[in-house]
Amino acid sequence: MNNTRKGTIARMVGIGAAATAAVGLFSTGAANADTFVPLPDTHNSQTMGDGTVMHVDILGESANINPGMVASPLSRNVWTSGRAQVNLTGGEAGDPKTATRLVVGYIVGCQVDLSGGMTPEADGGVTVTPGTSSTSTSYSGTGTLGTTLTLGAGQAKELNILDLESPDDFGTDSHYSWQQVTGPHQSLTWHDEEFNVDGCGGYAQARSFARAQVYTSHGIGYTTTYGKPFSIG
Repeated sequence: MNNTRKGTIARMVGIGAAATAAVGLFSTGAANADTFVPLPDTHNSQTMGDGTVMHVDILGESANINPGMVASPLSRNVWTSGRAQVNLTGGEAGDPKTATRLVVGYIVGCQVDLSGGMTPEADGGVTVTPGTSSTSTSYSGTGTLGTTLTLGAGQAKELNILDLESPDDFGTDSHYSWQQVTGPHQSLTWHDEEFNVDGCGGYAQARSFARAQVYTSHGIGYTTTYGKPFSIG
């Protein structure tokens, strides 16, 4: 992990077993097969009012999918790896007061089409438009990777990669899903981060996101890039 805030304990939760670096089915027997899914790089750029250009990328992403620990078609396990980064150019990118926040995670849905109709919200989270297999979608944010999601048809939830702990003036820990860095560059790398889906009787999908918030002396900018959706069975 790069450029974590000073005085902050960064905890990557849910570290899974190392994924085998191969493509296709790893084990014999469909019931126990693992599927490795390489995913393409994605990029998004936006220009702020002061001329600062925000570049957000997801690079080298992959997913390793296998049936759940319990032999049930309603349960799946996923291990994910990748790198997200934000880079600033032009405008006030070189101002020593300029800072970036980066939130990285996955949106997971049950019978929800994650390939389009996704709108990031400035205060965090995302609105998901229902796919053809559901008449309504309920969306809610939820903890970090390493947890088990219980999803019904038409539900989508967000899992964040980071859980940053920082004590306040009274010694009480506060938790954040973002890291803040002063300067024009920061990145976050994750490897074999696990999440589980349970209770989804239909098809399930997941999609990564990297959401950047940029603070300059003359403005605040937001931009998000999304990874390619992938099926988790």
